[in-house]
Amino acid sequence: MVSMGSLFKRQPLPLLGVDISSSSIKLVELGRDSAGTLVLERCVVEQLDRGWVSDGNVEKFDEVADALRRAVKKSGTRTRNAALALPPSAVITKRIILPGGMTEQELEVQVESEASQYIPFSLDEVSLDFCVVGPAKGAPGDVEVLLAASRKEKVQDREGLAEAAG
Repeated sequence: MVSMGSLFKRQPLPLLGVDISSSSIKLVELGRDSAGTLVLERCVVEQLDRGWVSDGNVEKFDEVADALRRAVKKSGTRTRNAALALPPSAVITKRIILPGGMTEQELEVQVESEASQYIPFSLDEVSLDFCVVGPAKGAPGDVEVLLAASRKEKVQDREGLAEAAG
């Protein structure tokens, strides 16, 4: 017998993971099985010509967007939700310790305040995100937070590629 609750349970949408390196575009589609475990649904590698991407910077935007479009087509996916990787050289990460028990909004304010100490750019110029890793070791009641920041232009470049590729 089928439980009525399971008929209406919404599954999270599948997600495309996209990594653009100097030599290729790697695309994977992740889904979830009935137990909620991540499952690799599709995987495609599309080669790029030399010079299209250099040191993580897209030098030939239209060519790379076309290659991304080809990778999506080869994969056969219908998924339009994507997570695009940034090159390590374009991202600053830092683990910080913050007091526990804060709301998400309070954490956000505190992270912004702390970020200015670690980011060598104005916070107006960066995309900033964070996640709580877990309880801080050796500091009862505090939490360890992973802070990640990248210049907005780097994030916008990747967003533009995704939009251009559909």
